[in-house]
Amino acid sequence: MGIPDIRQLITLEFEVYGHVQGLNLTKDTRDRCTKAGITGWVKNSKRGTIVGKMQGPKVEVDKMVEWLSNEGSPGCQIERCELRNQSNLNRLDYKDFAIRF
Repeated sequence: MGIPDIRQLITLEFEVYGHVQGLNLTKDTRDRCTKAGITGWVKNSKRGTIVGKMQGPKVEVDKMVEWLSNEGSPGCQIERCELRNQSNLNRLDYKDFAIRF
């Protein structure tokens, strides 16, 4: 239980289920990630979910996962947030956080 390494970079893919489209969740996710120094992308899926990829400091990515799992944008009814392909990174693959279409 040492001091967490704030420089530890991680990457993960996420998918948020529930009533999540049409409520600014993609925009709010982009804005929050940009402010937190997280790079990657987010978009609406054809399945009615929100999908994306985040890369950044583990501490900040963990905060975003918590927000996507339990809070989200006003009006969202989040059922769950599934995470895939989580791993450590040596450097970021993206230079910013974007909304994809």
